[in-house]
Amino acid sequence: MAYYAGVDLGATHVRAAVADEGGDVVSTYERGTPQGPTGIAVTEAVLECIRGACANADIDPGEVRAAGIGSIGPLDLAEGAVENPANLPDTIGRIPLTGPVGKLIHSERVTLHNDTNAGAIGQRFYSDRNPDDMVYITISSGIGAGVSVDGNVLTGWDGNAGEVGHMIVDPHGRRTCGCGKEGHWEAYCSGNNIPEYARMLAEEDETVETSLALEDPDFSARDVFENAGIDPFADHVIEQVAHWNTVGVANVVQAYAPLVVYLGGAVALNNEELVVDPIRERIGNHLLNNQPDVQLTTLGDEVVLKGAVASALTDGTGDETRLAD
Repeated sequence: MAYYAGVDLGATHVRAAVADEGGDVVSTYERGTPQGPTGIAVTEAVLECIRGACANADIDPGEVRAAGIGSIGPLDLAEGAVENPANLPDTIGRIPLTGPVGKLIHSERVTLHNDTNAGAIGQRFYSDRNPDDMVYITISSGIGAGVSVDGNVLTGWDGNAGEVGHMIVDPHGRRTCGCGKEGHWEAYCSGNNIPEYARMLAEEDETVETSLALEDPDFSARDVFENAGIDPFADHVIEQVAHWNTVGVANVVQAYAPLVVYLGGAVALNNEELVVDPIRERIGNHLLNNQPDVQLTTLGDEVVLKGAVASALTDGTGDETRLAD
């Protein structure tokens, strides 16, 4: 039996999986992401998860033939590392990945991707159909995309392609993104920014009456969606978010002409009717190209982890015809 490993490195959790040669996951292991003191602590957590998943599968890490890693960024592909991750403390600095993982499994077959590219690879491999032209978009604490064109997953020279959340959707720039730039898609529609967008909309209309606790520091995107159909202002916010999401997805479709767009991330996964359905219904009004099939990811919150496994199995492509030896 041949075994392959996948790692999902996020800002809050690290997960690893071991799979057989057909891509069936046989074991997993998960722990919290260290918040310091340095990036080496995060590297050690990744290695711990791989060892744990291997132990749960009753195999030695040296029996793993190849590994894939889907990670937060930004990446330094040349060094196989994460460089100054935005959502971890400043002391983290560099997180070495491909070298230490390769040493653990005694293999040079270790591929590193940003998390959305890993999502695209996973969605390609594990879908009933295996389209060469597809996009995976995550709408979560941030927004990003993994894109496959003509069967090639677009990584960019440094591994950081797909930062579509930082496309300008609002030329008036009414909202400032967490990156410091104005009018970005993420500034309006990510889970972290929807609360601030709601507050801005309330300030623009002094006649607003709402039961939403806008001034509560714990006010969240969940509060907005949970009040859909109950609070008219919540419905207004959701409508505006749907508009910007449709614009953002339409821009991605115009750029890459995918046959399928898969949507994932916590905001989409937890609110399919309010987030995914409006995009599906409205996107055709914005397109010159053929309208793609827009659907929720079929892999849930395991899309990045399974993408990392699929990367190990298919030499980083997600193409099921390129299953590794």
